[in-house]
Amino acid sequence: MKAHPRRSVRVLSGIPASYSNVRFVSRTSNAKSSLAAASTSSNGVWQQVPPSPKKDSTSPLAKLPLSSVFRSLLILSVSSSSLLLKPCIYTLSMLAHPKTPVLDVAKNPLLNLLVKHTLYKQFNAGENKLEVQRSIQEIKRLGYRGVLLGYAREVLVGESTANPLDEKAAREEIQMWLDGTLQTVDMAQEGDFVALKFTGMGTHVLQLLQQQAAPSPFIDAAIKKVCDLAISQNVRLLVDAEEQAVQPGIEEWTMKYQKYCNSQTPGRAIFYNTYQAYLCSTPVTLAKHLEISRQEGYTLGVKLVRGAYLKTEPRHLIWATKEATDNCYDGVVEALLTRRYNSMLQSASKEYTTELPPVNVIIATHNRESVRKAHALRMQQAIQGENHGVDLSYAQLQGMADEVSCELLQGFQGPETSEPSSLESPNVYKLLTWGSVKECMGFLLRRAVENTEAVGRTKQSQEAMFGELKRRVFRVFGSGN
Repeated sequence: MKAHPRRSVRVLSGIPASYSNVRFVSRTSNAKSSLAAASTSSNGVWQQVPPSPKKDSTSPLAKLPLSSVFRSLLILSVSSSSLLLKPCIYTLSMLAHPKTPVLDVAKNPLLNLLVKHTLYKQFNAGENKLEVQRSIQEIKRLGYRGVLLGYAREVLVGESTANPLDEKAAREEIQMWLDGTLQTVDMAQEGDFVALKFTGMGTHVLQLLQQQAAPSPFIDAAIKKVCDLAISQNVRLLVDAEEQAVQPGIEEWTMKYQKYCNSQTPGRAIFYNTYQAYLCSTPVTLAKHLEISRQEGYTLGVKLVRGAYLKTEPRHLIWATKEATDNCYDGVVEALLTRRYNSMLQSASKEYTTELPPVNVIIATHNRESVRKAHALRMQQAIQGENHGVDLSYAQLQGMADEVSCELLQGFQGPETSEPSSLESPNVYKLLTWGSVKECMGFLLRRAVENTEAVGRTKQSQEAMFGELKRRVFRVFGSGN
């Protein structure tokens, strides 16, 4: 497919330009979080609120190791430069699809070492159980509730050359996915999430998803084996969203296994689906899935992202402007957290038109404004003793938007806060991918491609890291805090 022209919507970049329904209001002394930038009024309209000044000027990024700040600053400086990002993407593409042993990270030990201690370390958890569990512990020491851990193996539409009709080869690919996924669930700790990519099962599964066909008995058994292990270890599963060529098929499979898992754990979602807010169809799709979960009697698991396939998706499927995508994202979040349908998320049932069924939510975004709005609404609900039974988590990719993640953590549990003690710390997670350096090259390439549509947001992260480094230098020489 042709890439969209440069004038297309930048789904993941920066802060929304404007919101026509935003009003500025004051807050009470109970809302002193650094992220308390928005709440809702009694009529459900988003209101933006300036963050209250802190009594202490401790930087949210102060918790990061100096090595992490240096590495992030270097990588973000490249990612936020339109001049440097293109050659970086070209280089990563060559490494992800090497044509000579010199460019193969699996065969060139010097190249492997260079990539592993720069890009790989920034975004990935490790190559084996010991490295992965060390990474998880480091994440939790920073104050995060846990991780969303994913196995890097995948097969992309149009990239596989395997014969989907070769049954033996298909079973081998599915078994490889199963072994890696079971290992991932085993690496995760209680309360963590494990990200699943159905396309990682290979060419045969890719064909089934494109045809929106049901999983074969062998595939069904493999997925249920993962589900059973996750339930026994109190680890949650979430299925990544993918390209629209396979996404409708993925959604059908996901609803099948949501019912299988979530029906066993009343009030709690073990299995989650991912919804992309940049798609015009997302509110309708989500409303349909909510109604299915109501009828079948289980809690729906919802992970909401903005979207990662802007360069390859048919343009007519995506909102016309970034502001429209932002409005969709924030409107859906408001409906989910209040468990009330609104103008963005409308009921798919004529019988239930007001209240949503039970739902667990992951707000997965690097957009500071969306995080602030959700956080402020959640604070307001906590102060009023109303969380509507919605289990809420926040998530950002490891190595990206650390200033958003750390600010969110500090908003509740930083030493300078004066939040009411009754408010719980937010459930903040970092998404990590594990696998060999070779297996993770496709993942790293996608991160770079996504940043071509998010240079503005990445620039904000780069400026935040530079500000943190400058703060530490000034502090060492007695000129800062």
